Amino acid sequence: MPYEGWIMTLPKIKLKAARVNAEMTQEDVANTLGRNKQTIVNWENGVTEIKVHDLIALSELYKIPIEYLEVPPRRKCK
Repeated sequence: MPYEGWIMTLPKIKLKAARVNAEMTQEDVANTLGRNKQTIVNWENGVTEIKVHDLIALSELYKIPIEYLEVPPRRKCK
């Protein structure tokens, strides 16, 4: 087999795309997770870092394995 031993990497899904695919608004996600909408906005824009337990909750909510969620790099403040 020519591809034996290769590891297939699937593209990651951005947080916003995963949310939209789950047919949820930022407010829906915030209410479900007990957060405010601005927290969800900040996560999607890389303003604040997502804690592991929140990332797990998003993965379960969006029904996407955690390893396929793309977390944006944290933006640096000027």
